[in-house]
Amino acid sequence: MDVIPAAVNAFAEKYTSPENDVLHRLHRETYLKVEQPHMLSGHLQGQLLSMISHMLRPRRILEIGTYTGYSAICLAQGLTTDGLLYTLDINEEREEMCKRYFREAGLEHKIRQQIGTAAGIIPQLNETFDLVFIDADKQGYANYFDLVWEKLRPGGFILADNVLYHGEVLNDPSQQSANAKAMLGFCEKVKADAHAEQVLLTIRDGLLMIRKIR
Repeated sequence: MDVIPAAVNAFAEKYTSPENDVLHRLHRETYLKVEQPHMLSGHLQGQLLSMISHMLRPRRILEIGTYTGYSAICLAQGLTTDGLLYTLDINEEREEMCKRYFREAGLEHKIRQQIGTAAGIIPQLNETFDLVFIDADKQGYANYFDLVWEKLRPGGFILADNVLYHGEVLNDPSQQSANAKAMLGFCEKVKADAHAEQVLLTIRDGLLMIRKIR
């Protein structure tokens, strides 16, 4: 199920600043060579991530789920001069591809790529984050939220991707996949948290923006 009509998405992209050359080539290579290319953030969401990062000017960003590195490049564009983005992924097969594009984007010194399980790596990170982007295994979102919460500064933000899960969250529970149920449960968890405020953006496959208020 396409949540956003294709014509609406095309219109939005038409009036959105275009991808730079590196992102354009990364987009193309992902669709030509990598499985499940729909997982790429893509033009419209990528520009939103870049805009949010430029507005916040974060010093530390954590990304859970690197894929081919598109969103990491977008997010890293708004880092402070001494800023760092940590990006975590379990798939080592795409590591060299990501590193190549990080270098081409001139951001290799700002992006630290780590391979392994997020649940194993996050507790070892001795950082306080301004911004966290969650775009990994959907049934792990609730756990990742709990793991990063104490490492997120008050006033910091979490962005959680795919919370509409292809529109399946609108279906009767009997017609929802395990991932859709996990996304719905995650949204309910955040909604019930008195220490957070949130807005669900209906862009691409749904992006939940969460602010830590205390």
